[in-house]
Amino acid sequence: MNKISKDTTIEEMVTDFPPSVKYLMEKGIRCIRCGEPIWGTLESAALEKNFSNDDIDIFVMELNELLVK
Repeated sequence: MNKISKDTTIEEMVTDFPPSVKYLMEKGIRCIRCGEPIWGTLESAALEKNFSNDDIDIFVMELNELLVK
């Protein structure tokens, strides 16, 4: 995975970037149910939890920072 965007699917992040699971869980975005990734994009999952577009931009930035570590 080169870079995460708001259009990156939850399944992609869980599969290609496992540290994203902990990050998303800490933000209250459940990304695993019964051992399988939740469908949809980072944006759709965040909007379901009533996060704003600004929040989503921050998530993308922070996840990409984690990705390069």
